[in-house]
Amino acid sequence: MRVLVTGGAGFVGSVVAERLLGDGHNVIILDNLRQGHRGAIPSGGEFMLADICELPALDDAFQRFRVDAVMHMAAETAVEYSMNDPRRYFQNNIVGGVNLLNTMLKHDVYRLVFSSSAAVYGDPQTVPVGEDHPASPINAYGETKLMFERILEWYGNAYGLKHISLRYFNAAGATDGQGEDHRPETHLIPNVLKAALDRTPVSIFGTDYPTRDGSCLRDYVHVLDIAQAHMLALGRLDSLGSRVYNLGNEQGYSVLEVVETAKRVTGVNISSLIYPRRSGDAAVLVASSNRARSELGWIPQFPGLESIVESAWRWMREHPQGYGDSG
Repeated sequence: MRVLVTGGAGFVGSVVAERLLGDGHNVIILDNLRQGHRGAIPSGGEFMLADICELPALDDAFQRFRVDAVMHMAAETAVEYSMNDPRRYFQNNIVGGVNLLNTMLKHDVYRLVFSSSAAVYGDPQTVPVGEDHPASPINAYGETKLMFERILEWYGNAYGLKHISLRYFNAAGATDGQGEDHRPETHLIPNVLKAALDRTPVSIFGTDYPTRDGSCLRDYVHVLDIAQAHMLALGRLDSLGSRVYNLGNEQGYSVLEVVETAKRVTGVNISSLIYPRRSGDAAVLVASSNRARSELGWIPQFPGLESIVESAWRWMREHPQGYGDSG
């Protein structure tokens, strides 16, 4: 199958692209490299430097490569910045996403797997969070993900688009070749490990949440397990139609527990600087992944926090400057 991966030079996108190639698919990676990195692009695929907000570039990609299906991962993702600059998020995540869908229809492409987010749930009323839990985002990032899921429903009903949305609960970890290198980095695990590498304090935002130790509680999922879910979703698009799945390990770890785990893994006594809460952060986000397990047959292979942190630490030690580029 010829699969277009938007955002395929990013953290999750590059791992998904590599897995697609390993499974024998022809892969076209489309990325504007504002957040992605050339060094993350796996060998064996076609790369196109382009932006999903540019309709002519999208049209050119579909004409040149005769795409059969799309893995859509191109997006603005940092929760914190979505509160300060929502315009950028709605432009890239919604306008760009609709451009992609319209180009797919123009070229008779009706299969899409979408990278969504647990941010659609906001502050959950019950934990663990199932797919039927009310969606009520508390940040612009989550709002754009939910809006695009709803757009997919309308396109599915009207045009026959088959789509599966995968709601990640904190992608983390690394492979031998790919790891997290955001500029700036806003994710906890790479920031904690960077603090260990540089022997600097790590910043913690909020220790007064209604959790067991006062810091935010999150469900971390290894990037390889997320990639596996994408493969399963792609293979079941025709039979399942339009569905939404949570991807999580059903186990929550607090920010402070992540720091303690990183201390054990690295052997470094990482110090912390405590700051007030950040706007848009939910207190607890822990998944129920029963639907993905039963319908997709998804079984995470790296569920433990320690194994996730260990893989990220190996990659960071081998790539102390990340990919060594600015894009």
